[in-house]
Amino acid sequence: MARKMQGREVAEAEVDRWVEEAEAGYDVEDLKRRMGGRPARGAAASEVVPVRLTAAELEALMRRAEKEHLNRSEAIRAALAAWSHAA
Repeated sequence: MARKMQGREVAEAEVDRWVEEAEAGYDVEDLKRRMGGRPARGAAASEVVPVRLTAAELEALMRRAEKEHLNRSEAIRAALAAWSHAA
């Protein structure tokens, strides 16, 4: 019986191979090298900080981010940097 994953059919044999691979274990360092991921922002790992914004705050943030050609995270970091330099 085939299963669907992300809209594509996956054969039972393929699922079995994945299970065998997982049960054999993974070389974490090799996975890190192959997967890449986001580049480090500093010497230590960055911390994800959830923040709640109102619709108006988020809209203002996104307007400014678009104006500055930044994504949302970059805009928030820029705002924090400006705030810390002003202190």
